Amino acid sequence: MENLEKAQKETDKRKRKPREMAIFGNYRNYYGYRVCRDVKEDPRLRVFKREWFEGKDCLDIGCNQGILTINIAKSYCCRSMVGVDIDSFLVENAYWNLKRMSKRESITRQSSTVSDSEFSEEVHECGIGSRTVFSGPEKGAVLNDLLERVSFRKENFVKELYQESEAYDTILCLSVTKWIHLNWGDDGLITLFANIWRLLRLGGILLLEPQPWKSYKKNYQVSETASLNYRNIQFHPSLFQEILLDKVGFRMVENITERLPGSAAGFDRPIFVFQK
Repeated sequence: MENLEKAQKETDKRKRKPREMAIFGNYRNYYGYRVCRDVKEDPRLRVFKREWFEGKDCLDIGCNQGILTINIAKSYCCRSMVGVDIDSFLVENAYWNLKRMSKRESITRQSSTVSDSEFSEEVHECGIGSRTVFSGPEKGAVLNDLLERVSFRKENFVKELYQESEAYDTILCLSVTKWIHLNWGDDGLITLFANIWRLLRLGGILLLEPQPWKSYKKNYQVSETASLNYRNIQFHPSLFQEILLDKVGFRMVENITERLPGSAAGFDRPIFVFQK
C-alpha cells in the first residue's frame, strides 16, 4: 500500500505543470496574474491622465505582451507608442495583440453598423475629427492608424548607454525595476535611469512603478546572477526618488496613487510621476 502511494505521488509530480521560470520577469500570462478576474481593464489606466499621452511620443519599457501599451495608445491618442521587451516571444505576442485590437477597432469591419455621426464622434476623441468628416475607404484608414502609431521591438534597454537623445515626451517603466536590478545590479539600475533621462525631452515625464524590496526577496533565487546581485544591491527602492531627483536630475515627483483597486494581491503598488 505504501509503495502504491509513493508511486501515485511520483505520477502526480510528473503530471503537475512546471512552475514558470521568468528570470527577467517575462511572464507569459502577466496580465492574468496582475488584474483581478472580475476587472475588465488594467486598473492603472484609471489613474493615468490624457495630457501625459495625447499627441505625444511615448515609450513603454518592459511592455510584455503589449496589452497596456496598446490600450494607452488607443484610449489616450498618443502620436506614437513604442513598446520594448527583452523577450522576442512576448514581442511577437504584442504584435499579434496589436493586429487583433486594431481589427476590432477597424471601421471597415463596423461599416454596416456605424453611422457617419457615430464615426465622427469616435474620431474626435483622438483630436483628429474636429474639422474633417471622413467617408468611404478613408474611415478604415483613420482607425487603422493604430497599426501605424504603435510598434514593438526586442531590446535590452540597459545593455549600454543610449546615444540617441530627447526622442520621447512620456516614458513608462511599470513593474520593471526589480528585474533589471536583480539581473544587472545597481549598475543596470543607474543605466536604466540614465537612458530614460537621455531619451526624455525637456518637460517630459517618467511614469515609474517600482516593486518594493519585499518583492525582491520572493524572486532573487530565479538565477545565480539574481542571487549574487541581490546580496550586493545598495540602492534599495526606497532610495529611487532621491537618486532620480538629486543624482539624475528630474525636477519634481508626484505619487499619483497609493492604492490600485482591482489589482491582484502583490500588485497594488504606488506609481510615481517624475518630470524632467
